[in-house]
Amino acid sequence: MSENHTTDLPDVDDPYVRQLLVLPDRDAAEETAEELGATQPDLGKLEVVRDALAGEDDAEDAQWLIVAEAPESGWTPALLHVLDTLASGYDGWREEA
Repeated sequence: MSENHTTDLPDVDDPYVRQLLVLPDRDAAEETAEELGATQPDLGKLEVVRDALAGEDDAEDAQWLIVAEAPESGWTPALLHVLDTLASGYDGWREEA
């Protein structure tokens, strides 16, 4: 039985929930936000914020987040896949907020 790779798209539990891309450093977050904004203009303004790890004072121990609000039509599996691919390309991942 052959496997269909289009079924590897992420599920959409809530099409309007905020998505966070978690990235290892500021440069990666800013580059990812710029690329995402250029390729997905319907996402509007993307917010890049620092997320210090609990109990850590050192700025080197911070993750950077890109906060993406759902487009008017909601998240689709294909669009979530775009977010996942971009984040993983910078050693990051996507979470729902």
